[in-house]
Amino acid sequence: MSTAPHIMFAGGGAAGQVFPGIAIASHLTELIPQANITFAGPGKSREKHSVRSAGYHYLVIPAQPLPRNPMQAIRFVTDNVAGYCAAKWMLREQRVSLVVGLGGYTSTAVVRAAAERAIPFILLEQNAIPSHTTRWLSRAAKMVCAAFEEIRPHLPVQAAVQVTGNPARPAFEKLFQRLNGSATLIAKDGIISGVDFGKQRQKRLVILGGSGGARSINESLPSALQQLKTDLSDWQIVHQTGEGQLQQTEARYRGTGVAALAVTYIDEIASVLFASDLVICRSSGATLAELAIAGVPAVLIPYAQAPEDRQLANAKVFATAKAARIIHEDSHPGSLEKTLVRELKPLLVDETLRRTMADNMRSFARPHASADIAAVIHEVLYGVRSRRLAA
Repeated sequence: MSTAPHIMFAGGGAAGQVFPGIAIASHLTELIPQANITFAGPGKSREKHSVRSAGYHYLVIPAQPLPRNPMQAIRFVTDNVAGYCAAKWMLREQRVSLVVGLGGYTSTAVVRAAAERAIPFILLEQNAIPSHTTRWLSRAAKMVCAAFEEIRPHLPVQAAVQVTGNPARPAFEKLFQRLNGSATLIAKDGIISGVDFGKQRQKRLVILGGSGGARSINESLPSALQQLKTDLSDWQIVHQTGEGQLQQTEARYRGTGVAALAVTYIDEIASVLFASDLVICRSSGATLAELAIAGVPAVLIPYAQAPEDRQLANAKVFATAKAARIIHEDSHPGSLEKTLVRELKPLLVDETLRRTMADNMRSFARPHASADIAAVIHEVLYGVRSRRLAA
């Protein structure tokens, strides 16, 4: 390829669909320094901020997720048709060389437009059960980079699939590399490879309500932890509430008398998780990838509204390996709270159990996923595999 390639990452709607693209892009800038890299997404403010802070251009494409009621159906049709038309024009105008579909409703419009214009594309599939877009377009994709081996039976046999793992944010990769080069992972003075997490730190429980908030988690955890106060006497609790739910969650903790640090968003999430002992969270592919690299055991509460129970399928892979435990959301009042108490108690008091789960969690770590996917992109563009992928 004589001219500098233009690579477009398309997707979004959730932070977990944008961060992998940023991680891959950081490796691409080293592998192909002359490459022009652009992100296309639905225009959510946090996504735009994350992409632009990383130094990449961000373009907005009209798109809507599947409608949940008839009132949303008209906008779903009009916005997605408009997004597809805009994507076709943009791909030509921007002279895009290759599209990377990150998942999410914006990804579908741009990848379809790329297929229509005969522009090569690569699909990232973060879940154990693939999306409709991945199933539909996998035959035409140059490669499907998958997070789970379990994806293969769901795709046509003709589809090119490579299990790369899910990319983690660069901070996770860097901290993993620093730990991997250290003889002792956790020093007695609380320093991990030069990263000070505090002398004689407390055991840490982290609750991730997600960047957009997970109402059932935010509502149930304070009262559940109240019933476990005795077991939590030497634990620090950090609760990420997501946007719009901080004040209500703080009020619930005050009402129960549980000491917890509640925040809207954890900026330094990698350093926090590497120094944590247990996490309660959803089970998106991106979240699980980062938990594996951090080596922290988890109680997973799959999002019940995820299409085809994809989050549950992800969680089952980790639960089967005894790296995590699954709690199912239930619509009955108080059910989630009771289940949380039952499942958390042994994990809070049994350090040996947590260590075993942590070891099992680390077995899923794919710290080179971003570099391997960047190598796939390089091969598609130039026909030559980079040394990292060929190794």
